[in-house]
Amino acid sequence: MKVVSVVQQKGGVSKTSIATALAVAASMEGKQAAVFDLDPQGSAAFWKDTRKADEPAVVSVQPVRLKHMLAAAKEAGTELVVIDAPPIAKDVAYQAAEVSDYILVPTKPSVLDVMAMTETLKLIKRATEPPVPHAVVLTLCPLQGREVVDTEEAVRKLGAEVAPVRLHNRIAYSRAQQSGLTAMEYEPEGKAAAELRQLYEFVCMHVWPHTVTRKPEKAAAA
Repeated sequence: MKVVSVVQQKGGVSKTSIATALAVAASMEGKQAAVFDLDPQGSAAFWKDTRKADEPAVVSVQPVRLKHMLAAAKEAGTELVVIDAPPIAKDVAYQAAEVSDYILVPTKPSVLDVMAMTETLKLIKRATEPPVPHAVVLTLCPLQGREVVDTEEAVRKLGAEVAPVRLHNRIAYSRAQQSGLTAMEYEPEGKAAAELRQLYEFVCMHVWPHTVTRKPEKAAAA
């Protein structure tokens, strides 16, 4: 069983959208997947409440029971658990990092988000030795302007990997979430869906390297 955590100390960066999308993409491939919602706000759990499909499972988990719940999921045959970690709560994010095979750090291309990202990267590096493999994925990206390129340069200067996929500020993301769906289901041929599929392929390249035959290409910006 693989564990992928979506961690960022600042809220409003599409953590839940990414966590649910990764689990849905795995389910579409026939994998048994689950989202562990560690956020007291319960965004992933509320998403599940509005979802008609049974898969993927979404479980609200108290951080103190995280390792126990992961063991139970593995025993039940789960192949992928995606942890939706809360903002602000550094101790919970630390716990998530400790049990992860891979970590995504969603970050908006803005100064405040880069500052929060820096703290998150420090937390990841402290959680385990060596640090859990991780990458920063830019979210809510504008279709024009230098903010995205400047943020990517800032990430690289910190020595972190930048995911080769940008999630742009598209209405399909929010509309899908409100319906208990992901953009891959809401608008399968849309650009938001393509971005999420490419992000899933990128994650698979790290957690199941022998099953990925090609590297994900960067999604079109237009």
